[in-house]
Amino acid sequence: MMIDNLLDGSLREDEFESNIRPQTLDEYVGQSEIKENLRVFIKAAKLRNEALDHVLLYGPPGLGKTTLAHIIANELGVNIKTASGPSIEKSGDLAAILSSLEEGDVLFIDEIHRMPRFIEEILYPAMEDYVLDIVVGTEGNSRSIRIDLPPFTLVGATTRAGDISSPLRDRFGIVEKLNYYTTEELTSIILRTSKVLNMPIDLDAATNLAKRSRKTPRIANRLFKRVRDFALVSGDKKIDYALTTNSLDRLKVDNYGLDSVDIEYLEALINKFNGGPVGAATIATSIGEEVSTIEDVVEPFLLQEGFVKRTPRGRMATDLAYKHLNIEKPSK
Repeated sequence: MMIDNLLDGSLREDEFESNIRPQTLDEYVGQSEIKENLRVFIKAAKLRNEALDHVLLYGPPGLGKTTLAHIIANELGVNIKTASGPSIEKSGDLAAILSSLEEGDVLFIDEIHRMPRFIEEILYPAMEDYVLDIVVGTEGNSRSIRIDLPPFTLVGATTRAGDISSPLRDRFGIVEKLNYYTTEELTSIILRTSKVLNMPIDLDAATNLAKRSRKTPRIANRLFKRVRDFALVSGDKKIDYALTTNSLDRLKVDNYGLDSVDIEYLEALINKFNGGPVGAATIATSIGEEVSTIEDVVEPFLLQEGFVKRTPRGRMATDLAYKHLNIEKPSK
């Protein structure tokens, strides 16, 4: 029971995500270079009859790190076990997970940057030599036990690669950064989702939805799900452009994909702090959000798209932010 609780972790996504998740590299849309590299690495590992090197996937949330982990396992033809960094609190937790692995299995650890440092040290020999060194007994009467592990592949995912210690990062043989998606890629994902869920959508409606999805597949699929709700309740058997536009307006997602929290962030930065510079913690407090939400969810897209810039003194609103909010920028 304890192992089961540890192994579902942050990957207990709703059934919607499970239904639409691609199962192979061919089905996976976007991240072309990463896909082709993984295709080569997986094929080479199978030709050598060896476990695939450990893989680290990093990038903003919602870009497909979890999906890629499952695809890696599927392409290798092995089982996958999942956990999250925060759920591994004691050395015994990690020992229970590792000892449950079979030869060639994939162990996926989400939010691996949040794993305690002392747990990382136990993971080092497991990753390098497939052995588990644990200390048993009470203080003054303890002893070390070495347990041999079957060869396995650790796939770690993180939104904060900089928070991973160098010793852990260096033990990953494959390190890949996931990038934001294009409108065309997101449109393809939405069209695929509509087929899987048996809710047709017009091409222009799918494109409209893609443009408002912050270049992120998870958001595109989530918005599709909400638009589907509006369509079902209104009795429409197909999602068209007008329905999509009306639904997204009701959800307060603007033409750029910014939602109410993004707008609140930018308005606070401009109106309360004169455009900055100001720290993320201060902005978070002013709008009643967690700092982690600001840094991991809100800011990556705003920074990527040029609404905000980071300076040594804090965040600053750019000309684009003033223009988007239709606020006149004060002259210096």
